[in-house]
Amino acid sequence: MTADPFHTHRNLLFSIAFDILGSAGDAEDVVQETWLRWHGVDHARVDNPRAYLVRVVTRLALDERDRLHHEYVGPWLPEPGPDPVEDVARAQEVTYGLMVVLETLSPLERAAFILYEAFGFRHAEVARILGRSPAAVRQLVHRAREHVEARRPRFPEERAAAQAVAERFLDAALGGSIAGLMEVLAPDVTLRTDGGGRVKAALRPVTGSDRVSRLLAAVAPVGLETTVYWSAQDGPPTAALFSDGLPYAVLVVVMAEDQHRISEVYGILNPDKLARLAL
Repeated sequence: MTADPFHTHRNLLFSIAFDILGSAGDAEDVVQETWLRWHGVDHARVDNPRAYLVRVVTRLALDERDRLHHEYVGPWLPEPGPDPVEDVARAQEVTYGLMVVLETLSPLERAAFILYEAFGFRHAEVARILGRSPAAVRQLVHRAREHVEARRPRFPEERAAAQAVAERFLDAALGGSIAGLMEVLAPDVTLRTDGGGRVKAALRPVTGSDRVSRLLAAVAPVGLETTVYWSAQDGPPTAALFSDGLPYAVLVVVMAEDQHRISEVYGILNPDKLARLAL
């Protein structure tokens, strides 16, 4: 007896759905729907079950992503925490910080980048999965790669410099220091916060160092003993903030081109999305 291709590739399908959606629960729902579709077709007529399943889960994930973002309160940022599936071979690890950065791409750019860069599918394969031409997929991947590379510290010295600036930023933010924040924020910095309607958060991106610094200083957790855990993964500096053993925020900090100031800040505050960190 041969194994059911769905079960053989289930971990791969879940990882693709999770990377596109940024939510473990929603990724699981998409995988279940993929299973239903798989058992609703004549398997004898499917030449390549793996390609068929990846195509179905990708398109379902893109559709679900549109629905979730349409219904969501404020900016949507991915759920933090380690990849639930650790045994899927990837051509290149997509760290959490990079998953956050990918949120600013179009859905097709994000999907093309994930399939090509993270899971090693070729341009022609991605084209069949997304229903686009290979030339169009090359453009999608190229734009996505440029976007990501501009926000990823490339060399050890860049990573060290970015980490130092990020730590100064977080110290100033936690201390409610507007002057300290102004020193590390680029004039055109953008702040995106995901509260999901559960906690206070900006419903739209906030731009400008003055507005961002004043907002961060106003919401500083004064009087709380905060523990900060910095991610050891490559990518933009990423910190998880805990109080009394419970997570209350994850921050991702992107450096400006000069590597001396911060151009983008992402804050995940939705307690539903932070629940996995508590585990």
